[in-house]
Amino acid sequence: MSKGNILVIGSSNTDMTIRASRLPAPGETILGGEFKMGRGGKGANQAVAAKRLGGNVTFVCKVGNDVFGNESVQAYAAEGMDISRILRSEKPSGTALIMVDDSGENCISVAPGANGDISVEDIRSIADLIRSASYLILQLEIPVAAVVEAAHIAHEAGVCVILNPAPATKLPESIFADIDILTPNQTETAILTGISDDPDKAVARLAELGVGRIVMTRGSKGSAVYENGKCTLVDACKVNAIDATAAGDTFCGALCVGLSEGLDLVEAARFATRASALTVQKMGAQESIPYRKDL
Repeated sequence: MSKGNILVIGSSNTDMTIRASRLPAPGETILGGEFKMGRGGKGANQAVAAKRLGGNVTFVCKVGNDVFGNESVQAYAAEGMDISRILRSEKPSGTALIMVDDSGENCISVAPGANGDISVEDIRSIADLIRSASYLILQLEIPVAAVVEAAHIAHEAGVCVILNPAPATKLPESIFADIDILTPNQTETAILTGISDDPDKAVARLAELGVGRIVMTRGSKGSAVYENGKCTLVDACKVNAIDATAAGDTFCGALCVGLSEGLDLVEAARFATRASALTVQKMGAQESIPYRKDL
């Protein structure tokens, strides 16, 4: 069972997914395919993953006063998460349009809606909740200013802050001193540092900025755990990938659960690898996230 409270602050989306033989080129229409509608958003995905894998999870997001928002909140409650501090907006709830090809590759377009309405004042209004957590998971599908504020409040209170810097964007350097664990992929690492030709040099740059522990995900190659000046490679599981949607989010949620149960960072990454390997074998976002019994 989990030893610490996990707070996830982030996005909530309704995903509309089409699976086709291949992704269309610009201006091209591809007929045929399968349509599914489900719940997504990086914040929600990570919260659901952490909860299903055994974490004690509170989720804070902002949704509209519409059918998508209402259904999402009901679904999060049914997962067993604490949703008592979820915020409401006059803007529509976030939506995402996703295309997936036969190899499992995807492209995604997101209309943030209420996700983009989370303000610094909203974060300050839940400062008590942030300070009472053991772990805080953040991503970048809500305004950066809100992420910076949440990380700072948590860090000042001694909460372990985990940032998944996706979707990739440049961040103010001040945030890195408030991050305990960073979970970028290789592309995100390059964007954060401006160093694209040498991952080790990019990681060294992040360490200079104040990030002591980094878990860099590498897709089918697994992940690289950087800690105390040492790099440990964690192999991926060999599976038949159908849809990569939410695989990274499952990894982040699972990583935090592993840490909350006393695993070291490398063992937590191995636990997260197994969980994300199950996710890519199913289509969809939250529909594909496994439960603890599945591992």
